[in-house]
Amino acid sequence: MHNLFDLTGKVAVVTGTSRGLGQYFGRALARAGADLVITSRHLEALGDFQAEIESLGRRALPVKLDVRSHEDIENMVRAAIEHFGKIDILVNNAGLNIRKPTVEYTWDEWDTVVDTILKGSFFCAQAVAKEMIKRRYGRLINIGSCTCVFGMEGIVPYTATRGGILQMTRAMAAEWGRHGITANVLAPGWFRTAQNAALYENKPWVEYITERIPLGRPGQPGDLDGAVVFLASDASAYITGQILLVDGGFTTGATKAIVKPTA
Repeated sequence: MHNLFDLTGKVAVVTGTSRGLGQYFGRALARAGADLVITSRHLEALGDFQAEIESLGRRALPVKLDVRSHEDIENMVRAAIEHFGKIDILVNNAGLNIRKPTVEYTWDEWDTVVDTILKGSFFCAQAVAKEMIKRRYGRLINIGSCTCVFGMEGIVPYTATRGGILQMTRAMAAEWGRHGITANVLAPGWFRTAQNAALYENKPWVEYITERIPLGRPGQPGDLDGAVVFLASDASAYITGQILLVDGGFTTGATKAIVKPTA
């Protein structure tokens, strides 16, 4: 029987792979058989990860990419096509956050967050979709977060972009489905990364978050593997315009109830 999760022969672009979730996604796709285009604003930051992917028996092409630069995006897609001949999968992962009270946010800080996550994801998807349309095949995975579906103080521009990612993905699914392209959002819950490491130094905060997660723990790197491979593979061929939350149940809104013993 055909293994629906096998990515052998597929080429995946994963943006923002110098650290964090981007590397989690890249490893999972490579282990499933995909060759990778890995990107960072600083090309030298990709050396170790390229070696790691190649040690798995997969090919890895490192490319410099600042998703706020249209020229960089076009160059990345051109390099991928010249090297591999196609792009089957795009994981739009590059992102950042600036945490501060909303009344203190500056105009430039808003632009930095929104241009990186929302505008950058749009134009990466646009550039890659042009190639996918030619072949009538593609798997577009836009990375979101729990803030795709709820708000949170201190990161208002970030939550605005994540809500936008969800709506943007639904619109892309509606437009590009006729070309054989699926578009979905993979939304991780609380995973420790370099971007949010400071939060995890706050023990009361970690305890609070953990209590809100029905499965009783923050996410671990391997918890995302199945989800990204699923959305990248033929196993999800009839799924598009959806959001897959990998959050241990955090977005159920669950809190521990006080249950009084009955007589």
